[in-house]
Amino acid sequence: MNNDISIAIIGSINLDIVATVKNFPQPGETITNAVVKRFPGGKGANQALAAHRLGASVFMVGRVGNDPAADEALHTLRMEGVDLSYCKPLKGHSTGLAMIVVTQSGENQIVVAPGANAAFDAIHLNVPDADAYIAQLEVPLETILKAARASNHFFCLNAAPAKPVPHELLEHVDLLVVNEIEARTLGTELDNYRGLLACTYGSDGAVLSRNGKQVAKAKPPRVNAVDTTGAGDAFTAALTVALVSGMEPQVALQRACVVGALTTTKMGAQSSPTLTEIQQLN
Repeated sequence: MNNDISIAIIGSINLDIVATVKNFPQPGETITNAVVKRFPGGKGANQALAAHRLGASVFMVGRVGNDPAADEALHTLRMEGVDLSYCKPLKGHSTGLAMIVVTQSGENQIVVAPGANAAFDAIHLNVPDADAYIAQLEVPLETILKAARASNHFFCLNAAPAKPVPHELLEHVDLLVVNEIEARTLGTELDNYRGLLACTYGSDGAVLSRNGKQVAKAKPPRVNAVDTTGAGDAFTAALTVALVSGMEPQVALQRACVVGALTTTKMGAQSSPTLTEIQQLN
């Protein structure tokens, strides 16, 4: 994989406030021994950084607030060289904020205040020409649909967080990535979907299929997971980059599982591995 492949990410940008605890609190319970850290996040930004670290030339297309949190949220993307010329601040809106609780075993619970992400209207959408596009469901559906309609290239939709997706949008999607909850939410829409479908099952791996027939199946390597927050985002970016780069489906899916697993070994949603780290695992 190399930077001859260009990817445009249409999606969310957040600042993540992460509290690490031994166990999740029960309803009504107060836990007072949490350790809190701040990380850049948002599914769109996570995927942008993951694709960039895998060698793609990446454009981040999104919105942040006109506030100090925007600099924190964009810090890693800016430092590592992701193109932010399509990422604009919105006056009168705050930068998206995610409040995340992570247990010592790496499981997480997330509450998101979308801020500027929810105000990213389709009328304001402008996207670069790229070899592939990736979108998620943390920005308005109308904006994603406009991007999909305009695309003549590979379009990946990570249907997360779980919510219904209109049939018209799925008609424009070449790769659909879902976990078990998201698959159940889409329901019968999946029966009529004709593109590549990647279903993820956490530590049990993932299956890639088309028209109900399995194309590839892979499992991630065993790792010491400390934070699973960005694993699905890294998986989605890795699978897209691999397929667009011309990898065979089985090789591409295995690569994506490796990338997702390695992402869980560090704190923060933007902890996806570089190509060097992947090669060291082999």
